[in-house]
Amino acid sequence: MVVSAALLIRERGAHATAISDVLQHSGAPRGSAYHYFPGGRMQLLEEATEYAGAYIAGKITAAENSVELLDTLADGYRKQLIRSDFRAGCPIVAVTVEAGDPDNPERTTKVIERAAAAFALWTDLIGKRLVVEGVTASRAEELAMLVTTSIEGAIVVARASRDVKPLDLVQRQLHALLQAETAERKS
Repeated sequence: MVVSAALLIRERGAHATAISDVLQHSGAPRGSAYHYFPGGRMQLLEEATEYAGAYIAGKITAAENSVELLDTLADGYRKQLIRSDFRAGCPIVAVTVEAGDPDNPERTTKVIERAAAAFALWTDLIGKRLVVEGVTASRAEELAMLVTTSIEGAIVVARASRDVKPLDLVQRQLHALLQAETAERKS
């Protein structure tokens, strides 16, 4: 159900993803939602956000170097965008922009905290990878934030324009930058 929730959130957004949709998508019996998610829909959103964050963190960790991790992420998102006819973006972005409830902010705090933790984890992992490749810690932190925010922004613009060109351009520029930064450290 958590995986189904994350997949549906990335296409529909957080608000449009109901427990009934998750049950239908996952094939789980209705009672299981109440058993596994006594906190209801918000608990499911929290766990789906955590799952999506860990999933991308695994992709980052599995890459052998910073350029490979960039290409893995960009290529994966490109395929996802095309395959979904530009409906599927990043579930972390979806819950971030949709989870705010001004009338009941404490209700959405945990989801926002988990989204922030996912972005922080990705940025930290990218930064650590760059440090291993010889980039100074302060520069690695800057580059990691640039990579994370540029890819996420490119996904949003690609969805809006229904074109992968924003992601292609960002990937190409970041690719050159990371290659230059890591090559500079090796020489």
